Amino acid sequence: MSDASASQQIDDIVRRTAGWRGERLSQLRALIRGADPGVIEEVKWKKPSRPEGVPVWSHDGIVCIGEALKNAVRLTFPKGAQLRDPKGLFNTRLDSKTVRAIDFHEGDAINASALKALILDGARLNRS
Repeated sequence: MSDASASQQIDDIVRRTAGWRGERLSQLRALIRGADPGVIEEVKWKKPSRPEGVPVWSHDGIVCIGEALKNAVRLTFPKGAQLRDPKGLFNTRLDSKTVRAIDFHEGDAINASALKALILDGARLNRS
């Protein structure tokens, strides 16, 4: 799948995600792309319950996954347990041995600098 088509599919996912969740997904996407210019957008895990698939940002492996849930937008870091999180952004999946995630609820502020640091750390971890 070419980058353009994955990016276009993510454009569609963002557009189809109604209200504040779509706006938040769009903000997070811009932040991820701005944090790591080498990041590649992909769409994975298409299934009948989610035919549009799930936006994924990769750099030498998956860095994070974006999902609009009913009451939150979740960024999941598959290797999050290995990342330094000095600002305590991770607020869910904390019991997992590998995965960590951040749920953003309506009106939550985004700590852009701390999130960018996590994204860069995730990409660095994939390279190590």
